[in-house]
Amino acid sequence: MKDGCTHVDMHHHDLWLAADPSRVVLRPFVIISNPRSTAYGVVTRAERIARAVMEMSAPEVREQLEHVDADFFGRHWQTHAIFMERFEQMRHLLGDLKSVDGDSAKLIGAYFSHEYSYAAAAIMNPSMVPHPDQSGCHNGSVKFVMSLRTVGEGHISSISFREGVASDSGHFSLWPEPQFAIAATADPHSGQGGPVTVRRHESAPLSGNVIFPITPAQANGLEDLRLVRFTEEDGSQPYYGTYTAYSGREVSCEMMTTDRFSSFDLTPMRGAAAKHKGLALFPRRINGKYAAIGRLDSESLFYLESHDRFDWNDGRMIMAPKYPWELVQLGNCGSPIELDEGWLLLTHGVGAMRQYAIGAALLDRHDPAKVLARSDKPFLAPINESREGYVPNVVYSCGGMRVGDSLLIPYAIADSSVKFVTIKSKDLIASLR
Repeated sequence: MKDGCTHVDMHHHDLWLAADPSRVVLRPFVIISNPRSTAYGVVTRAERIARAVMEMSAPEVREQLEHVDADFFGRHWQTHAIFMERFEQMRHLLGDLKSVDGDSAKLIGAYFSHEYSYAAAAIMNPSMVPHPDQSGCHNGSVKFVMSLRTVGEGHISSISFREGVASDSGHFSLWPEPQFAIAATADPHSGQGGPVTVRRHESAPLSGNVIFPITPAQANGLEDLRLVRFTEEDGSQPYYGTYTAYSGREVSCEMMTTDRFSSFDLTPMRGAAAKHKGLALFPRRINGKYAAIGRLDSESLFYLESHDRFDWNDGRMIMAPKYPWELVQLGNCGSPIELDEGWLLLTHGVGAMRQYAIGAALLDRHDPAKVLARSDKPFLAPINESREGYVPNVVYSCGGMRVGDSLLIPYAIADSSVKFVTIKSKDLIASLR
């Protein structure tokens, strides 16, 4: 807590996740050039490289593969399988790679791959939901999945995950990460008039898979995933998540859909609210419609409804900037959490010196467009070591999780790293005005 914050009893956990340049994946190395005159005729640079490998003798190919293995084999999982996948992608692009033996195919794949440190710059903006597999949990413990925005070279944002377990006593732990990480792969023909579908490598746990941008609209990043475990009217519980797709010039809102974090549909959203960052779904339908908290004016919070969860237009303003800590703009910090008292919505506010802080609001359980109480001061704000980082003076979350009568809230510090806090729901509600 710092001066200017509401006093709420909180347990700040010691765990601190920071940027880690040792976390690397193999990714496609894209070589683009116009055809030009070469020893192989008028061809592109990619064609020249592939044909040069195809002209190597078998011993030469094996020697070059051994060099690659010596440098990289111990740093990645299923290296040769990934090289073969990359070769098949290049075969599709180049068109005439027909009679190529296995070693030559792997070497061609290696020339069109590179190592990428996906979390070298930052780990930030987490959200947390109950795990689809709750087997073995007892005495109020809950397994969880946490999404993270990981940032690497070129400030490209990707989505990674961690898994763990939390108890209603306030303790939690993260399961160890595997030594190797693998980039999720896109289905070859997805995205043609529909969603892009990406699949994780089942040989690695969820925390060893990374989802990278696929489409031009996502080219510079998948940002700030707000996950929610949704209960549909038929009792099924898919996971939905809204995130910002950033092309490098424009932002748009997209929807992730998954059942068990094995395959993921990434679908563009429509409507006025989809042009703004930070839309968060309620975990069930309200009066038969999908509902969300989002923005339509870049500074206030609106209650929004949709028939299909992809089209979001008109809404009712429910909260405008009011108090000094949120005077620049308001936003949500993840999906509303249903309690006996109502819907608890974590919020972020931007105040003087562009300082981001976290507060909350309580919405009516039957009419969530009605605000019952809200934070006149934040309960979590930058202080001391949490002030410094890539973007100083920022604390931010994309969603906490209810564990018994407490909330476990992961939050980002200075767009650089992630810490955790546990707070009793009743204490937070009591602090609202």
